[in-house]
Amino acid sequence: MIDRTPADTAGPGRMAGPAVSDRPEPAPDPSGPALRVDRPVVVPVVGSSQPAGILPDQEPVFGAGSLGGRTGAGRFGDRVLAGLSSGAGAFLVLLIGLVTVFLVIRALPAITSDRSNFLTARTWDVGGDTLDFGVLPLLWVTVLISLVAMALAVPVAIGIALFISQYAPARVARPVAYVIDLLAAIPSIIYGVWGIAVLAPKIQPLADLLSRRAGWFPLFADHNVRGGTIFTGGVVLAVMILPIITAIGRDVFERTPRANIEAAWALGATRWEVIRLAVLPYGRPGLVSGAMLGLGRALGETIAITLILSKVSNTGAFSFSIFNGGETFASKIANNASEFNSPSQTGAYIAAGLVLFVLTFAVNAAARWVVNRRKEFS
Repeated sequence: MIDRTPADTAGPGRMAGPAVSDRPEPAPDPSGPALRVDRPVVVPVVGSSQPAGILPDQEPVFGAGSLGGRTGAGRFGDRVLAGLSSGAGAFLVLLIGLVTVFLVIRALPAITSDRSNFLTARTWDVGGDTLDFGVLPLLWVTVLISLVAMALAVPVAIGIALFISQYAPARVARPVAYVIDLLAAIPSIIYGVWGIAVLAPKIQPLADLLSRRAGWFPLFADHNVRGGTIFTGGVVLAVMILPIITAIGRDVFERTPRANIEAAWALGATRWEVIRLAVLPYGRPGLVSGAMLGLGRALGETIAITLILSKVSNTGAFSFSIFNGGETFASKIANNASEFNSPSQTGAYIAAGLVLFVLTFAVNAAARWVVNRRKEFS
């Protein structure tokens, strides 16, 4: 039978609350009255998760000192860290604002003194007292060489990231990832020398083949430029931005929730279907961010492109071909740094830098907009 000992009469060594007697409980008589239980009998077990004296239908009361219920001002270290973090963010925004103000103030006099249309003119004559310049050829070469690099680098980077994170065993994935990451440590000038001295002669037959077979298409028209073409520069830029896109893609693929992958396996999906239905949708925002980060690197690359691209005249018929030479914003400024002799000449090149700044800012804003549309996967 059950012996109910009141909590206030519990002696030394005995647990307060319900207790269990050592005497066996007799079997109920079927012919006797029905056993009525008014409330459940709780038999606590020492060391169990159910505290003594608390019925199952009662909620436990947490005592003081719980971390979840702590309120009030944070500790001194937390306040210092929060202040430093907020200050760093505010300083970065202020720095970008100051750079913008500097570019606008220094470029505005040159833009207003320009005899041609600053955005559509193809000439660049800033040597005399009168300014006659435009940024259309620079804008086209900068965008075209970056798009060529993105078209070559993004598919390869996605394939490498999927191989490392989804296919390769650990003993193979680690060395491959390490070698890919090492590409980011090579200086830009090394890429430039390698591109013009080694890569350009190797890919020239491919450029000649495309010009012969698809020369009717403006992008593949032959312009008799050997080696230092937009196509060569795009291939070199693709190699340079490959580690950035691959590293970010590998990281987001490895963070795919295991439940999503297991659910796809449970439905009978193949490995490619698992990647297409679970891995790629989850990693799409990260891939977009990584691609835009690589695009920003390609837009602003200076030394390698300066060494590779052949200079051509900005006048005459406008060329859309990737087998032509030219200059980007960055290479134009680097090639003519010695001409910064007067405020008007300097202002013309700063105006070109302002366009590059706005272009990079627009690319990053577009990437942020694309990522925010897919917040459910981030």
